[in-house]
Amino acid sequence: MSGMRLAGGGPVIPNFGHPSACIKHNGWFCTDWISKHWGDTLQPALIQHIQLTLIAVGAGFGIAFVLALIGFRWRVFDAPLASFSDLLYAIPSLALFQLLVPLTGLTVTTVEIALTSYTLFILYRNIIAGLRAVPADVLESARGMGLTRLQTFFRVELPLAAPAILGGLRIATVATISIATVAAFLIQDGLGAPIFDAIGTPDLFKTELLVSGGMAILLALTADFLLAFVQRLLTPWSRLR
Repeated sequence: MSGMRLAGGGPVIPNFGHPSACIKHNGWFCTDWISKHWGDTLQPALIQHIQLTLIAVGAGFGIAFVLALIGFRWRVFDAPLASFSDLLYAIPSLALFQLLVPLTGLTVTTVEIALTSYTLFILYRNIIAGLRAVPADVLESARGMGLTRLQTFFRVELPLAAPAILGGLRIATVATISIATVAAFLIQDGLGAPIFDAIGTPDLFKTELLVSGGMAILLALTADFLLAFVQRLLTPWSRLR
């Protein structure tokens, strides 16, 4: 938390200068603390959290899409790739961080590798499920119209698989926003940093905990709403059906 000091050799306590009655009594929602620390604590943490999420989901989607194309085209690879994504998802986040630290250190790279790994389980399976759900008679009609294999994929299979793919993207994004708070165990980035700072104070500073945790929840809900809106725009036929 901002402004920590040692008081007479005792425990570390927040240094608020001349605290308000709300801060002095450790209230749940001290607006003066929020306004004072929005610029130096909360806003930077929110921006960092968004960056962590965008990088992880973007990288995860790219990797999962390539792997799903391989598993979809050559089914012999589907089970091994699915099992690999299952294995990564089954590793607890703290354990995965510990495994990565000797290789990449206490860095953003370590966090991003872990977060990206967790997205593969959701994204890979949804992409595969969406592509395999395309009706055989639709594919037959596409071939009858003279479409090539590549044209059939981009004009028929991929659009019809879009609802499942975008649904997986929504789940992966919300999950990543949640898991990214644990990154504060390694680096002071994201909304997890003020959350753990609040927990680390002697009496658990309630305002910082409530606001930081609430911002993470609102970020997840906002991301899900925006992606749901994009999904409705890109797949109007699924809504009608």
